[in-house]
Amino acid sequence: MKRKSVWIVLLGLACLAALTSVAIGQEGPKRERGETVVRPKKKDGGATAPEPEGEKIPSRFKKKDGETPPEGTPTFRTDVNTVTVDVAVLDNRGRFIPNIPRGNFRILEDESPQQVSSFGMGEAPMTVALVIEFSNLFQRYWSETWYQTLVAAHGFLETLKPEDFVAVVAYDMRPEILSDFSQNKQNAYEAMRRLQIAAYSESNLYDAVTDTAERMSEIEGRKAIVLISSGMDTFSKLTFDQTRKKIQAAGVPIYGIGLMQALREWYDARGMLGGIARLDFLQADNQMRTFAKESGGMSFFPRFYGEFPGIFRAISDSLRNQYALTYQPTNQARDGKFRKIKVELVNPENNQPLRILDEKNKPIKYQIIAKAGYTAPREVE
Repeated sequence: MKRKSVWIVLLGLACLAALTSVAIGQEGPKRERGETVVRPKKKDGGATAPEPEGEKIPSRFKKKDGETPPEGTPTFRTDVNTVTVDVAVLDNRGRFIPNIPRGNFRILEDESPQQVSSFGMGEAPMTVALVIEFSNLFQRYWSETWYQTLVAAHGFLETLKPEDFVAVVAYDMRPEILSDFSQNKQNAYEAMRRLQIAAYSESNLYDAVTDTAERMSEIEGRKAIVLISSGMDTFSKLTFDQTRKKIQAAGVPIYGIGLMQALREWYDARGMLGGIARLDFLQADNQMRTFAKESGGMSFFPRFYGEFPGIFRAISDSLRNQYALTYQPTNQARDGKFRKIKVELVNPENNQPLRILDEKNKPIKYQIIAKAGYTAPREVE
């Protein structure tokens, strides 16, 4: 009887131990003091200061609320029923041609003549983003071309004036802002010193140009993108047509400097340029020309270093010295469609193209640099 009682007691203890172990298992493992599985709440007032971010100039990428541009600064707006077009007239050496009367300018929107409501001319500070291709694919083609890239970038910076703003953006797989907009050119020089060894072989031109143009779209005044690139795109998220539309909507002129012309001639002279490579080069040049023409900029394809000073002068003259023409479009529909703009110089007496003469009364060949058009606002905007 005693033995049976002992077995009953042992069985009861075993059951109790089993229940205890189950309860402990449901509680989960114990944590050491100080551990937590919940992110602690921030203390009011902030006990620690946030990590400092890199220097930014938001007034360059985004205009301040209520901010108005300086008097006389031409702007391009599509949120009102007026359109302002900046026009540069350059001779065959890339020099600005001044003192052209208002009556010699004619604007066509979708082939329909427009009445110029205001006219002005003057020099204004520039806001420029220097966008540089920094891809291993580019450097792999020809290391001399990369040296040419740096020469072009430094040479352009030398043309800037103290009141100008400049930013440096490098791109391979994605664009990276190396230095934000600043009037201190030393920041740009220091940014370019970081461009030593390219890490990736991708060259996503479309994404880089679109991202920069959209960031600059709300900046008032004279602005531009100076694109130093091979013109090739390898793996962008955007297509060529999508990029064109976004550039047109942003309204930022693109001045492209293509750096593959010298390389192409070097290979071609040695019989090393195959059919596929030739098509790649032609497509790259065409993309640079298209972006420049449709945005109201210019494109250049230098073959040797001696051409760079003339290129920089042409870009500077085109940006600084411009005629600002304003008109109210006859088509007031707010349909969000793209409207083509064409600017002409004509003789109002006979409606023929204007002849401009030099000091020796010889005709000057000139080119008109202006936006290819704008996107009309939508009714919901």
